[in-house]
Amino acid sequence: MLDTHARKYVQPFIGGAAKALLKVGLTPNQVTIISFIIGASSGVFYYFGLTIVAVIVLWLSGFLDAVDGTMARETQTSPFGTVMDVTFDRLVEISVILGIAFVFPDVQWALLLLSVSIIFSITIFLTVGAVSDKQGLKSFYYQAGLAERTEGFIFLTLMMVFPDYLLPIILIFFVIEVFTGCQRFLEAKKILK
Repeated sequence: MLDTHARKYVQPFIGGAAKALLKVGLTPNQVTIISFIIGASSGVFYYFGLTIVAVIVLWLSGFLDAVDGTMARETQTSPFGTVMDVTFDRLVEISVILGIAFVFPDVQWALLLLSVSIIFSITIFLTVGAVSDKQGLKSFYYQAGLAERTEGFIFLTLMMVFPDYLLPIILIFFVIEVFTGCQRFLEAKKILK
């Protein structure tokens, strides 16, 4: 929801960073890889007790993830770039979930449910994007929903920063992901006739 409706407020910063990185000669795919490496370190930092560092690198990777897309649209998008972007996004999320799971094994069952809900929602998102004739600013149809990447980052951050409330945060995130998957499924039924 925030990615769809609040992007216009942060786009000037994203666009400025995209121009600067293009100026120094980086390609969108290189920034995607840098974003992935930074983001994947988040779970590792969290595991070693560096919560603030984990949160900072998570959000830095999210910012660079937005920047690489803007860079691609200003130069040339590539199908493989899209595959890398979507794949690496999930791996960054998995890194945080694994970091939390190793620190708090008693909530692994809830993290497993959360992971399943993310798989459910992203499967619908990607399938609709692949089979839809519609196309937006991205290289595929972007199906908005209640939980998009920014909401995911907010919940992952809350999970890392407030361990005393970890289980309820995970379960709320789970419910929101399931709702988003159902929301996307119902939209798919309407647009894919």
